[in-house]
Amino acid sequence: MLEQGSFTVVPEGTVTTPKGFRAGGLHCGLKKTERYDLGAIVCDVPAAAAGVYTLNAFQAAPLRVTQESIAHSGKLQAMIVNSGNANACTGEQGEQDARAMRAASAKALGVAEHHVGVTSTGVIGELLPMGKVLSGIEQLPGRVKADGGEDFCQSILTTDLTQKMTCVRVVVGGKEVYIAGAAKGSGMIHPNMATMLGFMTTDAPIESVHLQQLLGRITDSTFNMITVDGDTSTNDMVVVMASGLAGGEALNPEHPDWEAFAAGFQYVGEYLAKAIARDGEGATKLIETTVVGAESDEAARKIVKSIIGSSLVKSAVYGADANWGRIIAAVGYSGQPVNVNTVDIRLGDIAVLEQSRPVKFDEEAALAYLKTDTIQIHVNLHMGTGKATGWGCDLTYDYVRINAAYRT
Repeated sequence: MLEQGSFTVVPEGTVTTPKGFRAGGLHCGLKKTERYDLGAIVCDVPAAAAGVYTLNAFQAAPLRVTQESIAHSGKLQAMIVNSGNANACTGEQGEQDARAMRAASAKALGVAEHHVGVTSTGVIGELLPMGKVLSGIEQLPGRVKADGGEDFCQSILTTDLTQKMTCVRVVVGGKEVYIAGAAKGSGMIHPNMATMLGFMTTDAPIESVHLQQLLGRITDSTFNMITVDGDTSTNDMVVVMASGLAGGEALNPEHPDWEAFAAGFQYVGEYLAKAIARDGEGATKLIETTVVGAESDEAARKIVKSIIGSSLVKSAVYGADANWGRIIAAVGYSGQPVNVNTVDIRLGDIAVLEQSRPVKFDEEAALAYLKTDTIQIHVNLHMGTGKATGWGCDLTYDYVRINAAYRT
């Protein structure tokens, strides 16, 4: 295990590491390949639940159904997800199909219908082939198991090249508490309330209202601080389930170990967010951008997203071109207050701009740095105490190739 201050990273941990959780996946025929395309996370007991969702006006039907389930009692006992078909922009039939998924899953798993959430990811505008989906749901109980975390991760992927999961252990009130997460996302990533799809589990005893507050807080600094291509999906969602089976006193912001728990929660969210950015469609490099000295944290966040969302910055990073002019331009058009005479920019440890004036730097050293797989851009505005960090990726020829033929 890797110590990280108030929490410990569990190297082999998955969404089933927290007490009470099982998961699994299978191929039901939504994808042309044999990759898994239907998965589930199931809890032994109704778990406190919270969620954040896309702000895209065309919110997919499954998200509305999941919000309805959580609103019923603040609890979920199962999350069902399919990949390969987004069930978005599918009208009344799409809504009926999402509800049919929820009802069939509740029956198959032996849980209350209002304790089931559903979500989908994949191609927009095509109806789900419900015969395949319902047949797959009937098989799920035999595939959901204590060591099924990796199978679940496979079931949620679309254009992703890697599975994304992590887990940490925190000591709360003298008891070991686990927080785990899994996510998918590679393209159509520019979240506003969530990432493409994210799932977190914990065995902490915590009520839904406090879980929702914590998820909202960490979303602002993790899932909402990544971009791949500037497109906010119709299906973005993060859902958290807390079984409470670790036992002990209920967690809330007044608990002496609340900040330790929150730090572990933050780590899981940040790890998943960075993993999505690193696995951006066609990407070869992770771009981590930090802005300090802004008028406010919110201003810093917007400037960060302006930089990591810039096609010119992303292209320069792909080409290992130390063209800081593209970075300063993105700062300038962010719409946030900037003193045009006090901006510093560094690429890693290489200063390229100080007090808004060019700095002579070693081009060969910059080239060597920009050829590495993680590029850090540091911007200091020297205006205030606002700061933020966000993550993106480079823009490559492969991004166009992948998205030119997404449906075919």
